[in-house]
Order: sequence, then C-alpha cells, then structure tokens
Amino acid sequence: MRREILFGCLLLMFGSLSIALGAFVGINIGTDLLNLPSPEQVVAILRSHQIAHVRLFDADNHLLSALSETEIEVMISVTNEEVLGIGQSPAAAAAWINKNVAAFVPSTNITAIAVGSEVLSTIPHAAPVLVPAMKNLHKSLVSSNLNSQVKVSTPLSMDLIPKPFPPSAATFNSSWDSIISGVLDFLKSTDSFFMLNAYPYFGYVQSSGIFPIEYALFQPLSPVKQIVDPNTLFHYDSMFDAMVDATYNSISAYNLSVIPILVTETGWPWAGGANEQDATVENAETFNNNLIKRVLNGSGPPSQPAIPMNTYIYELFNEDKKPGPLSEKSYGVYFSNGSSVYTFSLDTSGGATANASGGFCVAKKGSDTSSLQDGLNWACGPGQANCSAIQSGQPCYMPDTIENHASYAYNDYYQKMRSVGGTCDFGGTAMITTVDPSNGSCIFTGSTNSSIGGTLTPAFGPEGPPGNASPGQLPDIVVLLLATLVLLIV
Repeated sequence: MRREILFGCLLLMFGSLSIALGAFVGINIGTDLLNLPSPEQVVAILRSHQIAHVRLFDADNHLLSALSETEIEVMISVTNEEVLGIGQSPAAAAAWINKNVAAFVPSTNITAIAVGSEVLSTIPHAAPVLVPAMKNLHKSLVSSNLNSQVKVSTPLSMDLIPKPFPPSAATFNSSWDSIISGVLDFLKSTDSFFMLNAYPYFGYVQSSGIFPIEYALFQPLSPVKQIVDPNTLFHYDSMFDAMVDATYNSISAYNLSVIPILVTETGWPWAGGANEQDATVENAETFNNNLIKRVLNGSGPPSQPAIPMNTYIYELFNEDKKPGPLSEKSYGVYFSNGSSVYTFSLDTSGGATANASGGFCVAKKGSDTSSLQDGLNWACGPGQANCSAIQSGQPCYMPDTIENHASYAYNDYYQKMRSVGGTCDFGGTAMITTVDPSNGSCIFTGSTNSSIGGTLTPAFGPEGPPGNASPGQLPDIVVLLLATLVLLIV
C-alpha cells in the first residue's frame, strides 16, 4: 500500500487539470499592463519557463490561437460584464461557447471555464443569474459534446467566509445561502470543482498581528506559535491550508459529498506603498516558492489529505495599469521580457533554469560580511571574474549589497573556471544552487535567460527595475522526484 501511495504522489507531479490525476501549480495571465507582449511572445515565455497550466481572465481569441498545439492546459473566463447576458440567454451562452471554445478545441487545450470572478463579492446584482449562466454554458458544452473535457465553475472569494478560523467552525455568509447552494448543486451534478481565491497576504495583514508572518509564508513555526484547531486538534502549518480547510468545512454544511477545491488565485505582492510594509520581494519570493513546494507534494489540507490543492499563482506579469495601491500592480513573477522578478520557477522538469554545469555558485545567506567582502575582492581580482555588471549603474548593481555582488562574482568565476578545477567555496561563504539567480535585466553567467531558453529575443519591452531579488533557493523538483523514486524502491 505504501508503494502505491508513493507512486501516486509521483504521478501527481505530472497531472492534468483533473483533480483526480494530480497536483499542479499554474499561473494567471492578466493583461492590464502598458507593455503587454504579443500573444506569441506570451506563449514563448510560458514554454521557456515550462508553465503547463494557465488561467486567462477572459477568452482572448488571439492568445487562444497562439496556445494552439502547445498542450498547455487553459482555463478561460467569462468576464463579469458577460455574466448577465449569458445568465439570461441560452442563445448567448451557445454563441459564447461556439466562439471561444468549439472554435479552438482540440488544438488549444481548453479544460475549464471560470464564470465571472468573485461575482458575489464584486457584482452582487448579478448573483441571481450566476447559476443560470453556469447551467447555460454547460448545456451548450453538452450540445457540442465538449462537457467531458471542459468543466464549468465560478471563482469565489474567501470574503464569503466571515470567520475562517478555526477552519472546523467556518461557514459561508448565510445571506448567500440560496446562491451558494445552487452553485454547489451544479458543481456536484457536473463533477466539477469549487474555484477559490485565497490570499494569505490579506489574511495576514487583516489579522493585525494575531497570526505570525511565518504562518502566512509556509515557514516553520516555533512550538509556542503552533496553530491548532481546538475542535479537531488539526495542526495547521500554513494559513493557506487553513483557508482551504475553512472552505471545505463551509461546503460540508450543505450536506453534500466532498467537492474538490481548485485554488484559482493566490499570491503575494513584491512591492507596496508606505503602509504596505509586508509587500516585499523577500516575502513574495518566500511565499510563492514555498507554495510550489507545498502544492507539489500532492497532499491536501488536514481535513482532506488525499485531495491535492491544485493552485494558480497570481500572476504572470505586473499589471501596472490596474487601479488601487502599489501592491495591486506588483504581483507579477516575471517581467514582460520573460525574466524573473525574483528567484522563481514552475519548471517541474528541473532543467529550464539550471545551466549545463549542474548549478550556479551564489553567496550563502547569512554569511559573515567581512568574509563575503574578502571573497568578492578575490573573485574580482586574482580570480579574474568579470565584475563589470555589478558596478554602479550597471544591471546587477542593485540591490547594492555585499551578498548580491558576491553572488554575481562568485558565479562568474565558477562558470569560467570549473572546467579547470575552480570550485564554489570562497571560504565557506558560497554554495551551489540549481535555480537561476538572474532577475530583471541582471543575467548571471551560464543562464539560459540571456536568450530566454533560445526561444525569444533578449527583450520585447522595457525590462523591470534590476536587482529586486536576493539569490534564494527553491529546491530542485528533480531532487523531489528522485527522492520519491528512492522511497518507491525501498
């Protein structure tokens, strides 16, 4: 039995959108930015970063055409503006399906339709037609013989659960009972999934210090900070798990069998205004990389451990045209030229961001500053590393820290000298990572980002501000796969 479970976990890493087939992390694609790449360039970015699942906030036909023959699984969306018309007219629903689904499948791998976005929270006047809209679309899919391939659901917000902790006592806002009951009945009858938008960033900020930030960032909690549901005694290692479990418990109040939850949005902003001190590059990098590790281990939250928490990160690009605070414009994990805002990878093959040498040489976090300075001086002097990129005004100068500059210099030396015995040590201040530390316009020696994996020109729009990241670590997914295989053999 243990072997079967472990083998199942291995399969989860390569699953499709079907909840039953495995765990995945996808990404949302918003288009509200000044320098939006062309559809072909967007797809090139997706492919170069090995992104296999995307959610569109509309059904842009140009992008759907560009996604043809890529095998990328695509969730398209009915915009909030379209919900009323589709909910009131079966003919409008049929026309929408014909234009945006039937015209593209099977060459474009459309697997789901998100009907609106947080309709009950953002456009409550449309609530009465939400379920009719979902039913009209599903009937049109049945007529086109596409209902087995394309699921229909609607993303709902955690705002609908007034008190999400403890998860075991969570319930939906009772004023929406009839609508939510209709949504759940529809999902159950069509074998679909519950779409949830869950942001620990907001949960943490709004908790006013009740919860430690480690809890929001998937970081280990000290014994005195353990989060335990007093009713079930379940331990929650992350706010994300607790949010998903709060939703499962809210669904259970309707006396239905379990409906799998698909997290359609989550993320953490990497920049914010003066009153948004938790919106930082370090926190965003930590959250998203830990989220990926958490989801790809294939297990669910404490109450539903057998159901993977498939998730879409918000979002691919920074949408600088969006209204609101700076944080709203700063969720993107890539700049519009395809380079990473910070160390980040969804590559489940483990090879897209690592160079042929087997890794990049970077400074160890927390190393003594004077030792790092000595290592930097040696690399740029006797080591003959090319340190021009970390000079003032150059792409890798910012952030202006010893750790950042040492990482660049260490890596440049290592990539050039490893074939003749050069090592990555520098007095114990260096380490090998398989994750490409390049960010923005700062491209580390040996990186494939200089040509975006050979599939793009170096840039097709203004690059974001360089140097927003420190060389963090995301464990190589290949290591996780090998570890699983070892367990299978044992």
